[in-house]
Amino acid sequence: MLAQAGIVSVGQLRALGAVAAFVKVRACCGGKASLNFLWALEGALSGRPWQEVARSQRASLLLALDHHRRNDPR
Repeated sequence: MLAQAGIVSVGQLRALGAVAAFVKVRACCGGKASLNFLWALEGALSGRPWQEVARSQRASLLLALDHHRRNDPR
């Protein structure tokens, strides 16, 4: 799904960040990416399991996602 959204390197993923990459993937792939995908992206960037990210950063990632959508509603 990342490749379909044009994200083909770790550098691109790091530059975008988990939230922007998630939004880009959802837009490209018809909304098929679940929130677990967002947790997994953040986990990949931070070197932690997605389950840990889901427990410890769920609220902050959801707030960042909401903020991103409000400021870039594409």
